[in-house]
Amino acid sequence: MKKYFKILLYLSIAGLIMIISVNYYVKSSTKKYIHHSLKKFPKNDVGIIFGAGINGNQPSKYLKDRLDAGILLYKAKRINKILLSGDNGREEYDELTVMKNYCYRNGVDTTHIFIDYAGFDTYSTMYRAKYIFKIKKATLISQEYHLNRALYIGRSLGIKSAGYSANKGEYKGYKYVTFREYLSTFKSFIDVFRNREPHFLGNPINIDGPSNYSKEDKR
Repeated sequence: MKKYFKILLYLSIAGLIMIISVNYYVKSSTKKYIHHSLKKFPKNDVGIIFGAGINGNQPSKYLKDRLDAGILLYKAKRINKILLSGDNGREEYDELTVMKNYCYRNGVDTTHIFIDYAGFDTYSTMYRAKYIFKIKKATLISQEYHLNRALYIGRSLGIKSAGYSANKGEYKGYKYVTFREYLSTFKSFIDVFRNREPHFLGNPINIDGPSNYSKEDKR
């Protein structure tokens, strides 16, 4: 039993070292691309907003701040189009309808809103941005705990990405999601390494063509 316990202990230590090392690499290689204000912020044609939970027909605090940051960039003409990506896999849980309605109510021209109906995780969002929407450059809009991972995935896939921090005030459970991000970052590192293809792809959508925004469409 002692022998097996030692093996398990050594494997656990090795795994922990790998997770910490990967996170250090990802953060150190992407932190220079994260911006906190509009001053000297690079202009990009497309801004990508990631889903982050809803409460009924309203965005969560995390998601609201992401949407507000994207709308700010849009109105400041730092981005021309918004790609919304989230989870609408269940009838009772539809992030995308909440997200697109929020943008519409807050003055974003719906012809400039595009919808990714299969952005079930950050890797899928960025992979689909590259291969379905054919995006080459993008502004990624999220809280700081998440931006390093999103930027790493995007830039590894060949999307020239800049990050805009949506942090505003305090967040419930922020320490927990920051801790969980260590595991998510390690998983994304593996996904990038093996070039994982998301389960849902579909036909290409021209980001320079007509918007696929629809008030009725709830795919």
